[in-house]
Amino acid sequence: MIGTKKTGAFLIRYALEQLPISHTFGIPGVQNTEIYDELNNSSKIEPVLVTHECGAAFMADAISRTSDKIGALVIVPSAGVTHAMSGIGEAFLDGIAMLIISGGIRRDSDKSYQLHEWDQLQFLKSITKSARLVQSHAEVVPAIFEGYHIAISGEPGPVFIEAPVDIQLFKGEVGKLPVFSAAAKSPKMDENELDKAALLLKESARPGIFAGWGARDATDLLVELAEMLNAPVATTLQGLSVFPGNHPLHVGMGFGPASVPAAENAFRQCDCLLTVGARFAEIPTGSFGLSVPAAHIHIDINPQVFDKNYPALIKIAADAKEALSAIRARLKNNPPGQALHKGIQAQIRTDKESYLAEWKKHLNQKVNPALFFEALRKQLDDDAIMVVDDGNHTFLAAELFEVRKSKHFISPTDFNCMGYCVPAAIGAKFAHPQKQVVGVVGDGGFLMTCMETLTAAVHGLGVVYFVFHDGELSQISQGQEIPYNRKTCSTLGEIKLQGVAMATGAAYLEINSNDQIDTIMENALQVAQKGQPVIVDVNIDYSKRTRFTKGVVQTVLKRFPLGDKTRFIGRSIKRKLIG
Repeated sequence: MIGTKKTGAFLIRYALEQLPISHTFGIPGVQNTEIYDELNNSSKIEPVLVTHECGAAFMADAISRTSDKIGALVIVPSAGVTHAMSGIGEAFLDGIAMLIISGGIRRDSDKSYQLHEWDQLQFLKSITKSARLVQSHAEVVPAIFEGYHIAISGEPGPVFIEAPVDIQLFKGEVGKLPVFSAAAKSPKMDENELDKAALLLKESARPGIFAGWGARDATDLLVELAEMLNAPVATTLQGLSVFPGNHPLHVGMGFGPASVPAAENAFRQCDCLLTVGARFAEIPTGSFGLSVPAAHIHIDINPQVFDKNYPALIKIAADAKEALSAIRARLKNNPPGQALHKGIQAQIRTDKESYLAEWKKHLNQKVNPALFFEALRKQLDDDAIMVVDDGNHTFLAAELFEVRKSKHFISPTDFNCMGYCVPAAIGAKFAHPQKQVVGVVGDGGFLMTCMETLTAAVHGLGVVYFVFHDGELSQISQGQEIPYNRKTCSTLGEIKLQGVAMATGAAYLEINSNDQIDTIMENALQVAQKGQPVIVDVNIDYSKRTRFTKGVVQTVLKRFPLGDKTRFIGRSIKRKLIG
């Protein structure tokens, strides 16, 4: 029988072991070593040492995005918290559950200016769903259980709990230890709004579906509804995986001027839009450049997103799976006409083939992105997990790579943080050791967190990193070049990626031309299968712009006042002519 007095460190381990947690990520320090000592005794949770707490947060983020577990951090206060902030902020804006346990200064002392003494709770309140200080032993377990429920409920997000070091170290009264209950409640749906939504969809001639991350567990329902309505399906960047890319009604990311032709054409005459789990943020809307029909049905678990950027006629605050199931049942009882949106699938197929052919014609001495992603798709299993970073490669992947399974493509989105890919791929591999995990990352993003490759090597994680190496922060440099016709602070210094591989225990390969793609890619995946991380230096051709980049620049420029627009265009032309 468990006694009534326990250390706070024991209680933290006890609570974490009751939750769906497989790993914790962080670095031990003066105010959390007791927690690490307890985790060392755990048969359920593996504590993982990282090279930087930013990497820890991205690893935890990937656990939550790709599995049914929650990513967890155990970090030191102060510097550990600020280092992890990028990953915590990404999780907060992207709606990703995360549990963060930090040490804290001694509260049983009357001394000031203790090591790490500052108000980190106040600092964290703006980027967490909850930030709490544990003030007694009896609070530890309930605080962690409550923190977990807050993290996963409604729109998910990170929760922070500070446990003072004196509570960790010493025994205190706890009484009977609480037992974790996984019960969670979904918001009650408005049946009248569901009736209206089903009727509106039934009566529409050209309906379309726009799906985001909130629909990640409703893929089968999305497919069924899309086929029932013969409706094209566009996604957000974060939600790129929620609808299979090889389905004939899939069109790609977004549906406005910054989207690929298949999406823009399929949605051009859309008279009713069903939006599921998407917030109309800046990236998927191409800097808010798309148009939404008046007949707009918006489903989201967070009612605060409604009418933020685009108005909705019908608003349903609900879990995506439950709302789509209810709409499907209504449409089955009162099905739409069979001739709905006739010819749309053939049009989508033709547009996709034409766009791919356009990319394949763009050849020079470097690696063609379309040929690269086509080969990668052929060599990967359907359930392989792809992780990307923030950069030009992100939108190349969104336009040219076919994602087939939900939660198998992950990306930083609303916080838009560079440095995500390397550690997030490690987190995904921890969560899915039997699956292929590949990262596609620009050289700028790779440089930010590349030393986490050491963590992969230490744990025998066969992750392949394809580093698109062009010597620039290419998404930024293209954004500068188009309106300014010059680049400022977006050219990187020379970096020999082989040195990173040598330093971290990774294998190293190069793809310098199109005829090397298949062979080197196959070799990289074979090495990774044996448990060694691989860095593949890809001599990428970034000379052709994505539709996303061109569309965003044009959309933003159109909003400029006429005088400023003329000034920007004139300055660009002048620089092009005279240098």
